[in-house]
Amino acid sequence: MNQCTAVALLPPPEHVLALSVPDRRPEAGHLLCELGEGHDGAHATMLWDEGGRPGSAVWARWRAGQVRLLPLPWCAVLDPGNADAACGLFAGHPPGHDWEVTDPTDEAITRELARRHPHLFRR
Repeated sequence: MNQCTAVALLPPPEHVLALSVPDRRPEAGHLLCELGEGHDGAHATMLWDEGGRPGSAVWARWRAGQVRLLPLPWCAVLDPGNADAACGLFAGHPPGHDWEVTDPTDEAITRELARRHPHLFRR
């Protein structure tokens, strides 16, 4: 399944704006949903992971322009093609796991690079 193409803007927090130099204000960052297309519920992207603890990954979840930051535990389902790797999404995410979701832009770039530079893609 293809990756969801939803995008949202996350403005910098007020305390960051208050500390910034007036002529060098931080800009909003974009969020790209990591879930599979057609999913139910809010969109999601992982912002950072402090590692080593349940709920240590901070995810942005958004719907209709409202963004919330939430600490969520990792999905514990193992990749059937690689027993050493678990899903890179949060526990309880909508179907499919990260190995089932394809970023169509990344795939298109890879195809074009392979066409232009086949020697880089030989196995």
